[in-house]
Amino acid sequence: MKVLKFDWDIWNINKNEEKHGVSRLEAESAFFDPRIKIFEDIKHSTSEKRYIAYAQSLENRILMIGFTMRAEHIRIITARTASKKEKSFYEKK
Repeated sequence: MKVLKFDWDIWNINKNEEKHGVSRLEAESAFFDPRIKIFEDIKHSTSEKRYIAYAQSLENRILMIGFTMRAEHIRIITARTASKKEKSFYEKK
């Protein structure tokens, strides 16, 4: 079983909690959703490859999470409640 490791910039933790109401633990919990949908974020992949994930958190909210991979760590850049359109991406089979 592979262990997921997360890496955060302290500023991003505070920003997500204050601006979007998503805690570090809630954002990380979404990566354990078996229905997670991950897409390459071509628009924001200028200096490094970035991804967008749509997944349900332990708070039962569908989140949009922007992240990158650094070594073996998931570095979360942003996490917020998914918009109506984004929720439809998650709900597609």
